[in-house]
Amino acid sequence: MKRIISLILALSLLLVLVAGCGGSSNQNKNNAGNENAASTESVTIKIGHVEPEERSTHQALLEFKKEVEEKSNGSIKIEIYPNGALGGDVQLTESVAMGTLGAALPATSVLTTYSSEFGLLDMPYLFSSSENAFKAMDGELGQYYDAKLEEVGIKNLGYPFNGVRSLTNSVRPVHEPADLKGMKVRVMESPVFIDFFETLGANATPMSFNELFTALQQKTVEAQENPPSLIFANKFYEVQKYLSLTEHVNNFLAFIMNKNLFDSLTSEQQEIILTAAKNFVNLQRKMELEDSNKYVELLASEGGMEVNEVTPENKQKFREALEPMYQKYRNQFSQELFDMAEKYNK
Repeated sequence: MKRIISLILALSLLLVLVAGCGGSSNQNKNNAGNENAASTESVTIKIGHVEPEERSTHQALLEFKKEVEEKSNGSIKIEIYPNGALGGDVQLTESVAMGTLGAALPATSVLTTYSSEFGLLDMPYLFSSSENAFKAMDGELGQYYDAKLEEVGIKNLGYPFNGVRSLTNSVRPVHEPADLKGMKVRVMESPVFIDFFETLGANATPMSFNELFTALQQKTVEAQENPPSLIFANKFYEVQKYLSLTEHVNNFLAFIMNKNLFDSLTSEQQEIILTAAKNFVNLQRKMELEDSNKYVELLASEGGMEVNEVTPENKQKFREALEPMYQKYRNQFSQELFDMAEKYNK
């Protein structure tokens, strides 16, 4: 009797083991099927930005779209919405963070909402050249900010160049800090930009880019600052008389994407996006650098603006006037972060 019971138990155990192995095999097949399905499923990524279609950002994005769609064999489709069609930089960034928009290209200034340390990039005369600024953003400094964005559900794909910012106004040429006293200047919604112009004695007015032309036209503000290509593309010369080449900030955009969306892609799709984004950044920066001098000339010849350069001596006056602001933000952002940027100027 004991022998019979032992045989029954042994047979039962064998059946369990066979069933278990069969179940694992079927499960593996199912998983493989799901992975293949994911790799062939079409994904549409909507990208919003505030810039005109003529500008380097949009033109380079068209090449990004072409590369992604071709290399993914249509499994990733890109839709681009320029001219603030989906909102200003603040709204676009919020939409990406919440996952209601796939990707966007806001100015890094608005990212201070998610990490105040992005304000370092708005510090006037932080980098000695655009090329040194590129090295910093492609190196340790950019990686530092990438990690900050990941903490709030945003994947950063790179830092396109928004150009070197200079000042326009309808009052007088600006050569030195004293010329800004009392002037109403529109600034981006960034604490550093507000402090920058208030330290120089101007009345800083934070405002969405979408509202700027009308505000200049109605004299709500008298001045604004942006790269020459953007000034020309938005026809600010129609409502501004003077362009002063202060060249105070090497300004960047961030090519941000919702992290959950990025993580939902297959590894192959992710690599296509990352490679195309790197190519986009390199192309866009090259285009923007080439455009800068050309648009200064166009603003004078076609736009009828009075253009004045700011001498190295007067730029030094700006730096000296801004030293209290630098001291404030060294304490706020840490000397370590300033050193991280400064090492690329050497």
